Amino acid sequence: MTVRRTSSGAALEELTTGSGEPVTVFAHGLAGSIATTRPFASGVAGTKVFFHARGHGGSSRGPMTYEGLAADLREIADAHGATRALGVSMGAGTLLRAAADDPRRFERLVLVLPAVVAGPRGPEAVAYWRRVFSAEPDELAALLSEEIPPEARDSAREFVGEQVAALTGRRGERMFGEIAADNPLDDAEPLKAVEVPVLLIGAEGDARHPAEVTRRLAALLPNATAHVYPEPGLLWRYRGDLRARISGFLNASA
Repeated sequence: MTVRRTSSGAALEELTTGSGEPVTVFAHGLAGSIATTRPFASGVAGTKVFFHARGHGGSSRGPMTYEGLAADLREIADAHGATRALGVSMGAGTLLRAAADDPRRFERLVLVLPAVVAGPRGPEAVAYWRRVFSAEPDELAALLSEEIPPEARDSAREFVGEQVAALTGRRGERMFGEIAADNPLDDAEPLKAVEVPVLLIGAEGDARHPAEVTRRLAALLPNATAHVYPEPGLLWRYRGDLRARISGFLNASA
């Protein structure tokens, strides 16, 4: 693990694995981490660059806005010569902002569980996050475990515990409060200029990441392929299929 200082003064933890071309940068979601993002890179060829966004891991806190997150991501991508990128949830929103700002910056993009494009979040998502921040730790652990198949919950206990720790208390509420007040874009129209291949991954029944957002992006992006799984909990229920889709897409020639 190394620390990169950006031009804005942010100190971001990063981890590089693999070698050679292509170079892919991976952006995690809110309360996520390098560790929770690495499973999406299994089978992806070349060099993989992971980093902790502002306010996560050992990275400096800084303001949590999509503009700032996208600027951080671009600097990391530029430093490593990354031509491909994958983002999960908040990371997907970060990539949307980066792609809208520079439609040809990346050759291929993967957006996993995009939560919002432009405009406020839907009432279901707002209600979910209200439940999160009003819950006691044990209640929150039970809520987060609902996405995980019963047979996998014992092995997922450490993962759930990390999420609870990140989302409880002032730090978690502050982080979400800042990013919830922002959107990747004020207007989705610029996405129509993003002509590079994009793989969209969504899930039915996910209150945080409505499948409708994935479908909306599929209609907006000129060269998008979308796959919506029938249930949430992608890494628990569909890990093999998900990895195959992502690696097959990112390993393809541009």
